[in-house]
Amino acid sequence: MKEYKIIEIKLSEAEAKMNDMAKRGWEVTSTDAYLGGVGRTKAGTPMLIVFEREVKD
Repeated sequence: MKEYKIIEIKLSEAEAKMNDMAKRGWEVTSTDAYLGGVGRTKAGTPMLIVFEREVKD
């Protein structure tokens, strides 16, 4: 069975978050810029990251 998690994060923080989640067994499924968010700079642009991992029943 798979477990999923969706987070919203600033573009400038995304790489560190993805590496942190990978250490906990999460894999990135997809990413996208969040058009509903407001970023004043490119680094502050909101993005969505979808993670997944296997869980045992």
